[in-house]
Parts: sequence; structure tokens; C-alpha cells
Amino acid sequence: MSRATRLIVAALLLYVGGYVVFRQTHIEVWDRDKQAYVIFPDHLGIALYYLWRPLSYVDGAYTKIGFHIGPHQ
Repeated sequence: MSRATRLIVAALLLYVGGYVVFRQTHIEVWDRDKQAYVIFPDHLGIALYYLWRPLSYVDGAYTKIGFHIGPHQ
């Protein structure tokens, strides 16, 4: 395996692993609809939301979880 391939694989593993850890630690069930949401924080939420958007589309399609920037109001 070439060095470039190893770097790409490592970057993809970090990308997916980071998303999984974030997702598991930022799930909130909203009282109004009793649905689970991944809550992206206000200060970095927009950047993280768009960084992980491709994974969240797949995640939401399979798990029916929602995504939200900032706390529900």
C-alpha cells in the first residue's frame, strides 16, 4: 500500500470516527416530538454541521435521527 493510500485511509477513518464520537455524545431527545436529534453547538456547530453533512444524510436515512444547530427552543 502506498503512502498516499495510507494517508487517505487514515483521514477517512478520522473523519468517520470523529463523527461517530460526536454523534454519540451530542444526542438529545426533544420533549415536544419525542425524537432524537444530534445537537451541534452554537459556536462551532455550523462548521461541524457542514463538515459532517454527507455522513449525517446517510445516518439520518438509516436511523431517522434529526440534526439541529444549537439547542431546541
